[in-house]
Amino acid sequence: MSDAILQVKGLRASIAGQQVVEDVTFNVPAHGITAVLGRNGVGKTSTLRAIMGLIHRRGEVRLAGERIDGLLTHRIARRGIGYVPEDREVFAGLTVAENLALAERDRHPRRELVAQLFPDLVARSAQRAGTLSGGQQQMVSVARALLNDNRVLLVDEPTKGLAPKVVDEVADALAQAAASVPIVLVEQNLDVVRRLADGAVVIAGGRVVHTGSAREILDDPPLVRRLLGVHADTTAEGAS
Repeated sequence: MSDAILQVKGLRASIAGQQVVEDVTFNVPAHGITAVLGRNGVGKTSTLRAIMGLIHRRGEVRLAGERIDGLLTHRIARRGIGYVPEDREVFAGLTVAENLALAERDRHPRRELVAQLFPDLVARSAQRAGTLSGGQQQMVSVARALLNDNRVLLVDEPTKGLAPKVVDEVADALAQAAASVPIVLVEQNLDVVRRLADGAVVIAGGRVVHTGSAREILDDPPLVRRLLGVHADTTAEGAS
């Protein structure tokens, strides 16, 4: 795939000696949103963590053709991969402004973009992050990644546990962000996937079992049931 910004080949990963990613290979185009789908516990979150070097891994990971699988996590981030973890991981005792300031690594952080996408965070800049709602904390987590001029974003379950209205707000922000940076999205809400994703990678048992157009997958109910264990018009099971 000549226009791939991120290439993952033969990725294997383990946690405390237990294999959680068996053999994952896929490419991420240099534009749009690529969804990573699969049933509960198949290795989706572990795949993102392995790409970031947060867990022990083997195999190849290339960013714009350059191998990064031998780098430590902070060096991977400096190469231009932004990461939005599944559980938000905000600094509860710090204010919104302090959470965002800690994430800045570029000389000219994109504060105007963050303010445009998340005006509520501007209004709450002096509020401690631990007192925010779950949806507001998720926005802080996404905003931290968008502050920097990343070459690709890895976003893990951004709508998990959120109210429908907040799900729409987060999805809107991701859609706008995708206009300037490609996104790898682990998401269990198939309505969000249908709305946002261009391509899709399906993982089962720690391996990629299907790749293709997200719309083609979601428009094929028997395929959705076989690969994800749900109906195409329902929310998929949680990721791990």
